[in-house]
Amino acid sequence: MAKPLFKNYTYSFDKNEKKILLNFCKTLLKQMTADEQFFADVRSFNSIVDKLNTNDVEIKLTKEEKTKLVFRLKENVDHMEKQIKNSGFLKRWLYKSVFAQYNNLLNNYFSD
Repeated sequence: MAKPLFKNYTYSFDKNEKKILLNFCKTLLKQMTADEQFFADVRSFNSIVDKLNTNDVEIKLTKEEKTKLVFRLKENVDHMEKQIKNSGFLKRWLYKSVFAQYNNLLNNYFSD
């Protein structure tokens, strides 16, 4: 079987998933804007935020935007998983819902 040359990076997120991704991207932008080394990432995440703010049913991401978003989501999920293992009851309870939401996004839309 031959690999497809071009992949389709069009996603249909529901209202809640858009909101989760929008909050995630805005938080990343707040953290990255202070450092010049993340200039390309800031540009990509600004574009993602603009696309998520539209009322379109389908969101079309470029390959660069998709890879950066998936990388940061995976990084965040791994970090939360470590935090859940090493934290107390209250912190674990707070992290579990966010962890589940990010993990569902990764599994439903961005798993290869």
